[in-house]
Amino acid sequence: MKAKRKIARRRYDDNPLAYVRDSPIHGRGLFARRAIAVDEYIGSYEGHRTQTNGMHVLWLWNDERERWEGIDGDNETRFLNHADQPNADWWGADLYAIQPIARDEEITFDYGWNDEEE
Repeated sequence: MKAKRKIARRRYDDNPLAYVRDSPIHGRGLFARRAIAVDEYIGSYEGHRTQTNGMHVLWLWNDERERWEGIDGDNETRFLNHADQPNADWWGADLYAIQPIARDEEITFDYGWNDEEE
């Protein structure tokens, strides 16, 4: 008889400003625990560096290396969804509010997709 292997499940409730739950946009999303002011720091995209695309990879431009570099996310920010009119944006790997975000409102950013390019 095989022993059951316990699978470690990561909890995404460490961020004092945001929590993860089902999203009306797509799958799961990131939501505000409390009202968040414009320019307020929300969190950082954490994970391991990668050059391979994936579902939870955030691509950032590296000026020094003059190339795109990915971070395969492993914290709650990996659940951010796209919006054409987002309420947050990245400053490097750090996420900031770009408009007021109400308590329990989904936090979103613009993935940078351009329909004309696809």
